[in-house]
Amino acid sequence: MKSKLAVAAVSLAALGLAAPAIAQNRSVTLGTASTGGTYFVYGGVVASLLTNKNIGLTVSTQQTQGPNQNIVLVSEKKVELGMTTMGVAFHAFTGSADGWTKGKKYDDIRALFPMYDTPFHFITLAKSGVKSVADLKGKTVGVGPRAGTCGTYFPLMFKSLKIDLTIQYGQASDMGSRLSDGLIAAFPFCAGVPIAAYSELDASREVTFFTFTGAEIAQLKKDIPELSDSIVPKGTYKSLKEDHKTVGVYNFFIVHKDFDADMAYKITKAVLESNAELVKGHAAGVETVIKNWDKNTFLPFHPGAVKYFAEKGIKIPDKLAGK
Repeated sequence: MKSKLAVAAVSLAALGLAAPAIAQNRSVTLGTASTGGTYFVYGGVVASLLTNKNIGLTVSTQQTQGPNQNIVLVSEKKVELGMTTMGVAFHAFTGSADGWTKGKKYDDIRALFPMYDTPFHFITLAKSGVKSVADLKGKTVGVGPRAGTCGTYFPLMFKSLKIDLTIQYGQASDMGSRLSDGLIAAFPFCAGVPIAAYSELDASREVTFFTFTGAEIAQLKKDIPELSDSIVPKGTYKSLKEDHKTVGVYNFFIVHKDFDADMAYKITKAVLESNAELVKGHAAGVETVIKNWDKNTFLPFHPGAVKYFAEKGIKIPDKLAGK
């Protein structure tokens, strides 16, 4: 049996008229990160939100190694949407990272909207006896994927603090399992809080959270200037009884500079005007608000995002108003 649309199309054709086009959503892919981390969860929430907002998009997610790989994939147009921390983005945009950028400037990426802060923090089993970053000297730790923010920055941090140790790389969920099994001494990680893998460990094992000292934070900010002051609030995990002062980097959504301006506008508007829905999906979404646009100090915003900010009375500085 023919559908009503098919019958209508045949009837119009018989009259020499064209059948009306049936609008279809554009399918795009969002690069996320490893399971057990915040990008994986937050990215899924954003993908569902955008798909359900009737803006002409169907968004699927692709698991990646994190910010570094997301930048490469967006730059090479292998995914349309990505997420990155601004420290990694700075290294990419300027081509200044030791190793992975190899002198190439990824200056064709553009920012859409602020996501949330990424604090660096630490978890270990209570029985390990580890209570400070200095206690990690000579031990083995797991820091997440090699091409992620944590895999990029923790080696630099330990070098800055002159802490000689062994680093293992892998998915956040794998790091959690290795810690639980006693195969690593600690699981340093960085992501929007709460980190799913940390919450799971906190619920199933006796754990200890620890952080940098004031002197260590000062040294890190001196050696790695893109780091900023950050806090993991008490109560983020049931065993965390006090605020943990640390360092962090902010996260932003990115697209290629050639991405459709109208769709970039619609994405920015849909996400920034759906904060309650984001927070229901992941608590880190509470920071996905327009006032945090200024956490980006170097990466040009996409013109579609600039248009939305202008409508809300925010004039993006010329140096950040990308083309």
